[in-house]
Amino acid sequence: MRIAGAPAEVAEVLIEEWTPLGQVTSKSMFGGVGLFCDGVMFTIIDKQGTVYLRSDETTDAIFEAAGSRKHGMPYWLVPASVMGDHAELLSWARRAVRVANANKK
Repeated sequence: MRIAGAPAEVAEVLIEEWTPLGQVTSKSMFGGVGLFCDGVMFTIIDKQGTVYLRSDETTDAIFEAAGSRKHGMPYWLVPASVMGDHAELLSWARRAVRVANANKK
């Protein structure tokens, strides 16, 4: 599964793919899109349609080991190998939701 396109198009595909996570919604933000699970943001899609997942000290090493790069905030680029695997992408998104919920203020 490859996802490419404008941020809103990428968001539509991910919302459909991530229905097992809960109520996933989107909101336009700074030219991109934020994805929220049950009201908590866990994904950023930038202006180019690049997908970043929420991370913290418990998951940063997983992203780093996969060759990812950190966004300016506590989000990391989803590696291409993960974007190409539906089951793996869902697993990473599930982890990002857990991190987002653990770190919500």
